[in-house]
Amino acid sequence: MKTARPDPAGPDAARRGSLVLAASLAMMLLAAWIAGRAAERWALSDLHRTAHTALALQVAALRAEMQKQASLPLALASDPEMAAVAGESPPRDLVERVNRRLAQVAAATGAAVIYVIRPDGITVAASNAEAERSFIGRDYAFRPYFRQAVATGAGSQFALGTVSGRAGLYLSRRIAGAGGVVVVKIEFDEIEAAWRAGGDGVFVADARGIVLVASDPTWHFSTLRRIDEAERRRIREALEFGAAPLGEMPLHPVPGAHDLVRVGQGAAPARAALALDAAIPGTDWRLHTLTPTGGALERERAQAWIIAALITGLACLGLTTLAGRRRRERWRLAEAAARREELEGCVRERTQELTDANRMLRLEIEERRRAEAERERVEAERERAEAERERLGRELAQAGRLAALGQFAASMAHEINQPLAAIRSYADNAAILMQRGRTTEASENTIAIGRLTDRIGGLTRQLKGFARRASPKREPVALDTILRNGLELVEGRAQAAGVPLVVDAPSAGLHVLGDGPRLEQVLVNLLQNALDAVAGRPDPKVTLRVTQEGDRVGIAVHDTGPGLPEALRAQVFDAFFTTKSDGLGLGLAIARGIVEDCGGSLTAGDDPAGGAVFRMDLALANLDLARANGRAEPKAAGHRGAGR
Repeated sequence: MKTARPDPAGPDAARRGSLVLAASLAMMLLAAWIAGRAAERWALSDLHRTAHTALALQVAALRAEMQKQASLPLALASDPEMAAVAGESPPRDLVERVNRRLAQVAAATGAAVIYVIRPDGITVAASNAEAERSFIGRDYAFRPYFRQAVATGAGSQFALGTVSGRAGLYLSRRIAGAGGVVVVKIEFDEIEAAWRAGGDGVFVADARGIVLVASDPTWHFSTLRRIDEAERRRIREALEFGAAPLGEMPLHPVPGAHDLVRVGQGAAPARAALALDAAIPGTDWRLHTLTPTGGALERERAQAWIIAALITGLACLGLTTLAGRRRRERWRLAEAAARREELEGCVRERTQELTDANRMLRLEIEERRRAEAERERVEAERERAEAERERLGRELAQAGRLAALGQFAASMAHEINQPLAAIRSYADNAAILMQRGRTTEASENTIAIGRLTDRIGGLTRQLKGFARRASPKREPVALDTILRNGLELVEGRAQAAGVPLVVDAPSAGLHVLGDGPRLEQVLVNLLQNALDAVAGRPDPKVTLRVTQEGDRVGIAVHDTGPGLPEALRAQVFDAFFTTKSDGLGLGLAIARGIVEDCGGSLTAGDDPAGGAVFRMDLALANLDLARANGRAEPKAAGHRGAGR
């Protein structure tokens, strides 16, 4: 019989949950507010340190730029030519020479303009003498920097140029002996551009609070404090800043916040910034920085809010969970006694259910064993099939390799026949010459036989290299040697057939990149094909032409045969394709492969003059680069022997 149990989710529990939720939300809001305030103070402190560091760097950079130019007036004032040009009636050639020199100095130092003023205030020489708005002939006696230099020997003034209309710092020095003044004007366009790229507001103000240099062009000649009317009148009379209104900068201090201001931006909302300033050593100027605070403060404040809310929420959740766990524990203890009675009645029913479940489990285990055995059998079958596929793949690869090797061996046999015929001819001739006592000429024939033997050895080495899958060589090879050895192998056949061989090649000395013996093989194949093409023609002729275009060398074989029909051009380089009744169709396919291994190309087409033309295009070898890389002199395509 079931007994009544206490309900842990009754009305009292719902009220307690609502109170806990409200208290947790209040604690989260309070913690977020406190953390936000702390984060603002920390962010402002960190921003203050960063801004101070940036301020020191800006001051150092500006001071370095000013010091770089400060010594220039002193050096020029001691120059005898400056004193001569500032004197009475200086020669015209002297003035022109000084103008050129000042222009060179200004360009080298980055000064905006350099000019020389006579004692009466008239400019007599300037670096911008060739400019449309030159300073020459201008009267600057009214400028304070001129009067200071005349009175004390040196002067400086920041002002707006009356001729150029561009603001800058004027540094002046009295010229020793002549009484004139040399002036160097410095403009700060590059520094202002660098400030703008940095993103912070940066400006320089003089002792009166007038902004002289600024990252924002609209701040030029604005003021940090009100300028009285007498000072304004003096500034206008001295033409320091032209017609600038000298209005106040849009800076508004934030009440209760030290070093914080709001910067006006016209129609746009004002932005908060951290305002710092520092004196520029050696001047009465101060450099001010306005570091934006909005983004940093909002970011830190938002992060603090989120972190504080999460921590407080997790803490409240943990406390609530702990309290709920204790309540549930008490409820479970009360429920355990009631459930104990129910459990005794359920034991027999559960025992029967467990017995049935145990039987079903044994059946399932047996089924799983059968499935595992079937899976292992299928896996073994799959592995055997995979091994069989690998074996068949290796056999197919070996069959393809042997087929390619057979094709290449057939081509080598075709190429070796020509040197063998030439060796037989040279040997017969040598025997006849020896019988006639002409030993010198017989010796030349034996040398030629040796060269042809080396040729055959090179061809067999190529066959062995193909079997070993050796990488093709690509090295500088003398072109004239390739041509000579190739022609030597086909010359006898051409003479016997009455076909003239015309060679149109530039002077010796050209070298190409490739494998010499293999390129000879290609040339011999092309010449043999050309001789086959002109056989039986009324006016047979084979022409070998060499051309150079930039860093490429072309070797073209022209014949006067029937030419290549359009339908055959796309197939002429295919393996086993031939138009000869006794041909194998491998020569041109192998030749193209050799040329491409050497970094070149082999093409076929019709000659406009009649017949066909096969062109081999190769890279011109850079002998200087090869020697610099430590290579030996370019290798010949074959042994150099006696002339043919």
